[in-house]
Amino acid sequence: MERKLPFQWQHNEFREAFGAFLDKEAVPYYDQWCEQHMVPHEYFEKMGQAGFMAMWVDKKYGGAGCTADYLYTVIKAEEYSKRGLNCIFSRLSGDVVAPYIAEDGSEEQRQKWLPKVVKGEVVLGVCMTEPDHGSDLANIETSAVDMGDYYLVNGTKTFISNGMVADALVVAVRTDPNASKPHRGISLLIIETDREGVSRHLIPKIGLQAQDTAEVSFENVKVPKENLIGQENRGFYVLMHHLEAERIMAAYGSIGTVEHSLSLTADYVKQRKIFGAPLSSFQNTQFKLAEMYTEYNLALNFLDNVLLDYMAGKKDINTECSMIKYYTSELAFSVADRCVQMFGGYGICTEMPIARQFCDARIMRFMGGTTETQMGVVAGGLGIK
Repeated sequence: MERKLPFQWQHNEFREAFGAFLDKEAVPYYDQWCEQHMVPHEYFEKMGQAGFMAMWVDKKYGGAGCTADYLYTVIKAEEYSKRGLNCIFSRLSGDVVAPYIAEDGSEEQRQKWLPKVVKGEVVLGVCMTEPDHGSDLANIETSAVDMGDYYLVNGTKTFISNGMVADALVVAVRTDPNASKPHRGISLLIIETDREGVSRHLIPKIGLQAQDTAEVSFENVKVPKENLIGQENRGFYVLMHHLEAERIMAAYGSIGTVEHSLSLTADYVKQRKIFGAPLSSFQNTQFKLAEMYTEYNLALNFLDNVLLDYMAGKKDINTECSMIKYYTSELAFSVADRCVQMFGGYGICTEMPIARQFCDARIMRFMGGTTETQMGVVAGGLGIK
């Protein structure tokens, strides 16, 4: 199926160059990173040196100036996925979190942080989820008490991607515990991870083994006032604005996982013989793959259209963003599950790539907001209350 995304020659050249970069700098080391449960900081630096980090950033901050062209981010997601590199969250740092600073931060913050992100010298993460509140962002408890020229931050965040490798985190904190509505008392702070009182520990997971998901605690952490992003007590609205892009990018990660799972399985069934014939010759195999490829193309077409609307600045696409995020993440796991079944016993062997796809895909149903959270957004957008 021909895609409607307006890829040009420069995008195609970028795809070729980025793919070659991954084959040299990521693929040979990926198993090692999975064993270490972390993509090293050095990888982000190499991406920056090659000019692949945060390409949308304005040239005056060291970026390539590809403003509003998310096709480069899509290409990165697709090239990662087709190689099974699901754990490399460079896009989180450069394409999801950095825009908080670029769009809502001060000029001083942009000058301080964006050039370092572009170069890969600084890796970013975002801290929203808390142990007792999950997706209920309006009722977070991590506090930031105004102490004059700084905030005193206390609390714990959990399931933080890039949590161990990050040099700085955009943290949602409560600055007004007496706000008329809980979401009106939330602010965003940039907190450097080397500040006194910041502690982190890795969370073991069943999938995404090289992704350093962490719990981050703040104990009497002093954060200067100049680290406040935007206006005090307006952080919730900033978060909601940026969640659209995050969910679109999460959807491309999921749809890429679908494509890779199908590719692995299509190759396998042609080679695997059972009862004296290739597995692909059986009608059940053919129908199952036909079904999954159809679902994949339908989802990809919807996703590409949502991205086109987003790039065009179309308003009120929050419902569509949640629709496609929940659907692609559910599809990623469903396809991986069906593909494992077609591999038979080999599908659960850890040395088989499809087994890794299965475990990785299970986690995607949580990332960027759980399926249930997305369905709530969709229901609200449809006026179903």
